[in-house]
Amino acid sequence: MIWTTVDYHGQCINKKSTLYLWGKISATEKMMLGSIKLPIAVKAEINLVLLAVTVLGLLTRLCGINFPKAVVFDEVYYGQFVSLYMKQVFFIDESGPPFGHMLLALGAYLGGFDGNFVWNRIGAEYSCNVPVWSLRVIPALAGAFCVPLGYLLMVELGYSHFTALGASLLLLMENSLIAQSRFMLLESLLIFFLLLAILSYLKFYNAQSLSSPRKWAWLMLSGTCCACAVGVKYMGLFTYILLLGLAVFHTWQLIGDRTLSSVMVLVQVSARFLALFVLPVMLYLGFFYAHLSLLYRSGPHDQMMSSAFQASLKGGLARITQGQPLEVAFGSQVTLRSKSSKPVPCWLHSHKANYPIRYENGRGSSHQQQITCYPFKDVNNWWIVKDPGRQDLVVSNPPRVVRHGDTVQLLHGMTSRFLNTHDVAAPMSPHSQEVSGYIDFNVSMPAQNLWKVEIVNRETQREVWKTILSEVQLVHVNTSAVLKLSGTSLPEWGFRQLEVVGDKTYKGYQQSGAWNVEEHRYGRMRELELHSPTHIHISRNLTFMAKFLELQWKMLSVMSEVSEHKYSSFPLEWVVMDTNIAYWLHPSTNAQIHLIGNFVTWTLGTLGLAVFAALFIWHLLRRQRKIDDIPEVTWRQLTQVGVVCGGGWAVNYLPFFIMEKTLFLYHYLPALCFKILLLSAVLEHLHTDILRYPSHRHAFGGVLMAGLFSVYLSYKAFSPLTYGQPELTSEDLTSLHWKDTWDILVRKR
Repeated sequence: MIWTTVDYHGQCINKKSTLYLWGKISATEKMMLGSIKLPIAVKAEINLVLLAVTVLGLLTRLCGINFPKAVVFDEVYYGQFVSLYMKQVFFIDESGPPFGHMLLALGAYLGGFDGNFVWNRIGAEYSCNVPVWSLRVIPALAGAFCVPLGYLLMVELGYSHFTALGASLLLLMENSLIAQSRFMLLESLLIFFLLLAILSYLKFYNAQSLSSPRKWAWLMLSGTCCACAVGVKYMGLFTYILLLGLAVFHTWQLIGDRTLSSVMVLVQVSARFLALFVLPVMLYLGFFYAHLSLLYRSGPHDQMMSSAFQASLKGGLARITQGQPLEVAFGSQVTLRSKSSKPVPCWLHSHKANYPIRYENGRGSSHQQQITCYPFKDVNNWWIVKDPGRQDLVVSNPPRVVRHGDTVQLLHGMTSRFLNTHDVAAPMSPHSQEVSGYIDFNVSMPAQNLWKVEIVNRETQREVWKTILSEVQLVHVNTSAVLKLSGTSLPEWGFRQLEVVGDKTYKGYQQSGAWNVEEHRYGRMRELELHSPTHIHISRNLTFMAKFLELQWKMLSVMSEVSEHKYSSFPLEWVVMDTNIAYWLHPSTNAQIHLIGNFVTWTLGTLGLAVFAALFIWHLLRRQRKIDDIPEVTWRQLTQVGVVCGGGWAVNYLPFFIMEKTLFLYHYLPALCFKILLLSAVLEHLHTDILRYPSHRHAFGGVLMAGLFSVYLSYKAFSPLTYGQPELTSEDLTSLHWKDTWDILVRKR
């Protein structure tokens, strides 16, 4: 009999000490010990193939990520956000949600980065305080684990382990995926969460027991990964929608299962809804909650946000507005900020310059003082809220507050001109009225300077006009025109400032026609005398949901301009890899890093996509003719891989054709991963279901081995451009110029 050693209450039970200890323990403990069968053994199954591809994935992605110790391509972009996270300074990135940035910042935090580095150019050498390895390790780990995820995904789709191994090897030796994983970039994180989300859902769907905790854990993990994918980049939303569609289809089938009770069906549907919809939404909100909690200091992007949002941040506007009067009164001195940030945030402004007597197109103007919207804080942004029935320009004691529906005059503080509009065409928007600072030229053009205050977000009919919090429309009493920012820039005579007009056709709510008081004072001496409500606690008036909705709207509406870039490209160029991106160039040698794919894999993947489409249509037509070339289970498998992998390719590629943004080759990488997985499925289908004779299968197997070896040779050839080392000679670089459209720098020595 084989004896083993067991630790019990800090004492060692073995053959010699058993009798002595038996008398020292309780009856319950004796029963427990009696139930133990010796020897105690633990059995574990380890998939050595999966372990091997995981280790290889880690080696190819992690080894030497410190090189180069310089800013690589978009690290110059994401590094700025990482520094702002380290300093807890607010920013907004219109390209995507904050979760991916937070993961990059986590690596920086773990590495002890203090945020002090100037991210001003690609190729800049990192200073000694920048933990390069920590900044790049999280994307590298995500990229490495995509390799085993590809293996597991193919197995879960019902394909053989040989096919899964082939898919993982293609992912392993894909140069573009390696290059994108080794730097502080987001695509590897996006791909990781996409693959894990789909794998987890398939694990859930393939599980046999309906009530197994492990089954539901997979579903929860799938919902979590969907939220993470969308939280990294908005492109993750398309795969999330694909997965939701697959889940809806499977749920519809479950509803039709008459072997399940109605209660069980209700529980199953509710659980899927909670895991795949409610949980991702809550997590997505959680990402923004963490983002806004971390970034509480005023920063460079404040002006894109509303005055209330800015006042909730520490420093900046909050420092200016703290303690200023809350309620606008007759005699108040105010600055008026447009609620619209298109094209840029700006304030109602005037200056000592008049409209030209005649414009370039021959139209005439009133030649009165210009009224514009100026995108910078300036002394000429100040206005006095005047009571039309009184001559005094100071706040009374007690203050007479302005309410919704009151009529006011707005007097420009520096030039003493009243805000005026009349039936004269605006300079750049002739369908609207000109807004001017009224000058009496002793002609038949009387002043029309009365404005009705309408509080858009009022809760009562006589609500008080409040600083920062109230959104107001200023409606012209004589013409019913609404004071509005047109968004058009004036010519040189208007100093390129933004045009303000009176819009008589204004309907509903538009941000361009809404204004809020940002800075406000009663006058220095008067503020000392009066004890009015102030904005000391403005941040408490803005809830998280209000800040989230505003920030989300800004991210979706304030899109960066489409611009030409040396390495920008079009989606049609990606499929055949007609383009590349130079990520890093050594300042004096031929060492360089490029985003360039494994040419053999990209070519085979495109062919595989075409073959799959042809095979699917062929089988579909044959089945319609009641000709069963393949078993039903094989058809279902082919359909499922078409939805998951073919659909994954489509939803991650086709939307770029309608996007108005600057596009790069790396946008294709998520679609490429699904295309590689689809290629592996097509090859197994050809080998198993199309080729009928063993000799044909053996020959096809030889072709597959030759193709895999070609993939390795292509990977090896382009490795110096993937890793940046070893440095190649001019002749070697020239030999890698496989396409005329590739841009590879060759320095002649």
